[in-house]
Amino acid sequence: MKRSGALLLAALTVLCTCGLVTGEDSEELFMDFLQTLLVGSIEELYEGPLSKYNINADAKAAIAELKSCIDGLQPMHKAELVKLLVQVLGSQDDA
Repeated sequence: MKRSGALLLAALTVLCTCGLVTGEDSEELFMDFLQTLLVGSIEELYEGPLSKYNINADAKAAIAELKSCIDGLQPMHKAELVKLLVQVLGSQDDA
């Protein structure tokens, strides 16, 4: 669990420092990215939240590793992450 958390943090740091997450759409991109990472496929990441970005080979490898770690989580842990994401999305709708 520590490894996938560290990988997620690293991936999000890369997104932020590379300028992919800027402007008013950053929160929406972040949440779409997380949701797809948790319950979608690699292809859905590239066709969805990352579709307008040119992702280099090293970043694609990192995303594949991250997705593999998340997919390797115990079902209970993955379900809890999905619940947390739903709570976060719900609290944004209330704002």
